[in-house]
Amino acid sequence: MSNYHIKNLEEYFQVYRKSVRDPESFWEEIAEENFIWRKRWEKVLEYDFKKPEISWYKDAKLNITENCIDRHLYAHGDKTAIIFEPNDPSEMAQHISYQELHDRVCRFANVLLNQGVTKGDRVCIYLPMIPELPVALLACARIGAIHSVVFAGFSSQALSSRINDSDCKIVVTSDGSYRGNKTIDLKGIVDEAVLSCPGVKTVLVAKRTNTEIAMIENRDKWLQPLLDQASNNCEPEIMDAEDPLFILYTSGSTGKPKGMVHTTAGYMVFIAHTFKNVFQYRENDIFWCTADIGWVTGHSYIVYGPLLNGATTILFEGIPSYPDFGRFWEVIEKHKVTQFYTAPTAIRALAKESLEFSEGHDLSSLKILGSVGEPINEEAWHWYNDNIGKKQCPIVDTWWQTETGGILISPIPYSTPTIPTYATLPLPGVQPALMDDEGRELKGNQVNGRLCIKFPWPGMARTIWGNHERYKETYFSTFENYYFSGDGALRDSTGYYRITGRVDDVIIVSGHNLGTAPIEDAINEHPAVAESAIVGFPHDVKGNALYGFVILKETGESRVQDNLRKEINQIISEHIGPIAKLDKIQFTRGLPKTRSGKIMRRILRKIAEKDTSNLGDTSTLLDPDVVEEIIKNSL
Repeated sequence: MSNYHIKNLEEYFQVYRKSVRDPESFWEEIAEENFIWRKRWEKVLEYDFKKPEISWYKDAKLNITENCIDRHLYAHGDKTAIIFEPNDPSEMAQHISYQELHDRVCRFANVLLNQGVTKGDRVCIYLPMIPELPVALLACARIGAIHSVVFAGFSSQALSSRINDSDCKIVVTSDGSYRGNKTIDLKGIVDEAVLSCPGVKTVLVAKRTNTEIAMIENRDKWLQPLLDQASNNCEPEIMDAEDPLFILYTSGSTGKPKGMVHTTAGYMVFIAHTFKNVFQYRENDIFWCTADIGWVTGHSYIVYGPLLNGATTILFEGIPSYPDFGRFWEVIEKHKVTQFYTAPTAIRALAKESLEFSEGHDLSSLKILGSVGEPINEEAWHWYNDNIGKKQCPIVDTWWQTETGGILISPIPYSTPTIPTYATLPLPGVQPALMDDEGRELKGNQVNGRLCIKFPWPGMARTIWGNHERYKETYFSTFENYYFSGDGALRDSTGYYRITGRVDDVIIVSGHNLGTAPIEDAINEHPAVAESAIVGFPHDVKGNALYGFVILKETGESRVQDNLRKEINQIISEHIGPIAKLDKIQFTRGLPKTRSGKIMRRILRKIAEKDTSNLGDTSTLLDPDVVEEIIKNSL
């Protein structure tokens, strides 16, 4: 594919200037040279951020699966598209070629058609990380159905609310799933969920754990026999550029989760472009993103981004700690992984373990390391750089959101000099702005404000399913004519961006704006601290004071807690200044995290404010019990 790789910093600035000066020509050229279109667009972009309405590649016709699969078949049909690495390392990995993927997707698409699914219908996919999951996504896209993947760790209540919100008529699931040494009854969760989902007529069940499950007559069907009977030829449905491709739910700070709608053409162009550049993908590289496809990272950088580039992508069913903490490094060695993309949460967890786990494996195939989900703290960055990358692999600390579809700010390997904790520079075609509280754009460098984007990019979500007003209110009402990310950021003297956390995590203490990320970075440098989270709470004198929730390493648990509190505040004083010292420090065994590893700070804020009557939507929490424990022990 042409027109893609940025090779050095000078070229980055040339390309970036061109992309900002004439965004439409920039995105038109990429679309024209790198994809198959059934009909060319009439106009590259129409938009109005006031409404908001955004339309890319207006009236173009295409099918994204032709670009993900079909066009690779002639020259690369035998190439491995997906490597499935099972939960149990003793189970054989599967190598699925582009030709086999084509056959599987067509069969699955025909099964969906035979079950009455038509263009525009919503299909809920509640599957573990097995090959049926990416195949199901692509099968939906093949026939123009809209896929709504729900992470297969959500409760039945969270599942039913998402099924009902988008009115899915069919659910694809499996008998069960493996997670480390546990077997989870997915089908039982679906059965409970569907009791309150009158729109669901069919449940298709894949076999994974071969456990005994109940099959409801006239509703439940085993998937494999239907696939065996289906044709491996399915003509792709021709879609409009702005037809919805998928709905993906992201947790709301209040009310029910938001079903972000991503459309076909713009998402395709943006994800392919960002994958190629951020990971500097080359022919025969082996790419591994450890996310779950239940999250946007998995949609964009396990399925669509790699396949659009004809890459080999790893689908990993397991967890980093099973059968031991060397699992990630074993997989990298086994499959000769070249690009590795994971979350700071995973890096911090692995950094707590013995270096023997990584040193026992050959990681020399690695070329690029990535970080996603939250800003990576300095200690974790150095551990990752020193012990996994051996100081030879650039780290791309990527900033983006479910709503943005793909990466917006990130270093480009071998071009952008990296600094720990900095996402660095916007990708070509992305125009960030920092705003002050009065809604004025902060020009120049050495500024700190609210991170907005002032011009559309092709991968952005177009609406919230069934609630365009909420989309407008959430993202376009705070600053007129800007997309507001909800994050704060600073731009340093060189123009690099550092994400400082959610804007509601920027706490004003005695008139000083304090971002939580730098304070947490400082705390995490204490040798006894594993992880921390900071929130503000009302204070009679300062307006707000700081409350720290701190997880200790095993070595710190026997220490005198009052001494630890003093030491932590001393570190903060040294790194940031006495103004940032914590008024309260609560030691806890865990933090309220979503399954993608983000800390739900709004819950911690409620606890700090002693207002726990309504904690909002907690359906995305990995371990809800931790919240009760924190409340019980709160100061």
